[in-house]
Amino acid sequence: MDTRPVLFLDVDGPLNPFAAGPEQDLSGYGSHRMEPPSWTARHPGRSLLVRLNPAHGAELLRLAGTYELVWGTTWQDEANSFIGTVLGLPPLPHVHFGPVPFLAAPRAAPLHWKTRTLLAYAGRRPFAWVDDEPTDADTVFVRERHPAPALLHGVDPARGLGGADFTALAEWAAALP
Repeated sequence: MDTRPVLFLDVDGPLNPFAAGPEQDLSGYGSHRMEPPSWTARHPGRSLLVRLNPAHGAELLRLAGTYELVWGTTWQDEANSFIGTVLGLPPLPHVHFGPVPFLAAPRAAPLHWKTRTLLAYAGRRPFAWVDDEPTDADTVFVRERHPAPALLHGVDPARGLGGADFTALAEWAAALP
């Protein structure tokens, strides 16, 4: 059994800064048209524009010495075929969320729909969750119910992951008992 902390990776926001405007500096990012089956089933004939920075793959591989990397994204296993290959990542396990509430109306409850499933996947292990959507309600819920340290690391979806984020993740894991 792996005893490293889990690093749950969301795609849209942290790795794909989908909210970046034309004024945003996306140096290092490449644009990719993708047609994952889960998307095309709902949007026939339409592809997704995904911006990815291949340097993130090397940063994530460095963290893989400390963390078990796990996709925690609506892309689920499709992240391996479409995102991981661009970033140079080996196939990673993914959290199975079941039917995903894509483009849902604003949350009826303050808790993010991923939170309970991520807690179940982590079990008793420490984890970090990199996403653009967790709120203070998620942080409180995790703190009150998870038996190990957890870091909910929010990322601005207009800028995506940066050097400070990778440093914070490495430092948090290094400080674990």
